[in-house]
Amino acid sequence: MEHFKKRWEITKNWQLIHFILGLLATVFSSYLLGRGITKWFTSYNTKLYYIVLTFITLIISYIIIKITLWLFTKLYKRWKVTYRWELVAIFLVFALTGSFSGRLSNPLMELIGLDRELTNGWIYWPVRILLIFPVYQVLLVFFGWIFGQYTFFKAFAIKMVSRMGLGFLFSK
Repeated sequence: MEHFKKRWEITKNWQLIHFILGLLATVFSSYLLGRGITKWFTSYNTKLYYIVLTFITLIISYIIIKITLWLFTKLYKRWKVTYRWELVAIFLVFALTGSFSGRLSNPLMELIGLDRELTNGWIYWPVRILLIFPVYQVLLVFFGWIFGQYTFFKAFAIKMVSRMGLGFLFSK
C-alpha cells in the first residue's frame, strides 16, 4: 500500500477515495457495456449468462484501466497537476459532469415544451445540444469544486467557452 501511495503521490488517506470511486465507476461502466454485449449471445437468468457477463466485465474493466493509465501519462504534464492522484479526481469530474448533463437535458427539454417523440429531430437535437452546453459548464465547475479541483475546472470551462468564441462573457 505504501508503494501505491508513493507512486500516486498520496499524502493523506482521504485521497484514496478517488481511486475507490474510479474503480467502482470503471467496473460499473464495464458491467453496463458487458450487459449490452452479453444479451446478444445468451438469454437472461442462466448460469452461462452470468459467467459470460462476469468475464466480459473483467475484460472491459482491464481495457478501460489500461487506456486510462495511458491517458494519465499523456495528460500529467499537459494539465500541470500537482499530484498524480488529482488526475483520477479530474477524470471522475469529467465522467460525472457528462453523465449528469446528459440526464438533466431530457427533463429540461420537456420543461421548455420540446418532447422527443413530438419534435422534429432537426429541431430537437440542436436545441438539446445548445441546452446541454451551459448545463455542462456549470456542472463542470460544481463537481470540480466537490472533488477539490475548482481552480482547474474554472480555468478549463473559461478556456472552452473562449475557444467557442464566447470569451466576451468572461472579459473584464
